[in-house]
Amino acid sequence: MKLKGKVAVVTGGARDLGRAISLRLAQEGAKVVINYFDNEEDAVETLDIINTSGGEAIIVQGDMTIAADVQHLFAEGMKAFGKDIHILVNVVGGICGRKPVTEQDEAWYNLLMDVNMKSCWLCTREVVPHMPTGSAIINFSSQAARDGGGPGASLYATAKGAVMTYTRSMAKELGPKGIRVNSLAPGTIATSFHDRFNTPENRERMKQMYPLRREGEAKDIADLVLYLASDESGYLTGVNIDINGGAFFS
Repeated sequence: MKLKGKVAVVTGGARDLGRAISLRLAQEGAKVVINYFDNEEDAVETLDIINTSGGEAIIVQGDMTIAADVQHLFAEGMKAFGKDIHILVNVVGGICGRKPVTEQDEAWYNLLMDVNMKSCWLCTREVVPHMPTGSAIINFSSQAARDGGGPGASLYATAKGAVMTYTRSMAKELGPKGIRVNSLAPGTIATSFHDRFNTPENRERMKQMYPLRREGEAKDIADLVLYLASDESGYLTGVNIDINGGAFFS
């Protein structure tokens, strides 16, 4: 029970990678505050899995690009589990679609920056006053931040690059408070993200190019998040860990 007695907030924690992370942290003893945006059914299912296995969690609806919703999320978490929050996992983000630069308007720019970067900033700003020494923040960047992204994903890649830089900045600012800040840059992980924004043919073609010849699984990501959230990574901060089966070397 590596996280026994700790409270974790997972934004976007109800499905896909977020669900796997919520379940993994709960398995290791954390009390988990699961944020979801619009799919209550997924959130309830995730909560039921945790409760059935003897864990503790709550679900809280909210749009992490809106400050009032972010404040509500953390207020509900502290109401349920106490004044300290030890772990924040900023999973919320997304590519939202693909558009070449000539088709991108200001609304599209704002959407991509808000979903991927503003959400991370708002949640970090809100949680820091409630984090004791030894706490951890884990952000989600992307392989797109390393290689510029695929066709029509320039703003997604740019926003995820900003998350990477913000992680380093916060590691410097929060290190003296005993708070570690790290991020992940996943490659192709078998989730509904790639079901929506990729094709089976392209995914199969890409797998043959990866050294490990497979896509990642949600468990691969959840295990890495657990490591970054636990004391086992106590001297690790300001790093962005590439987890892509060897598809890209930074």
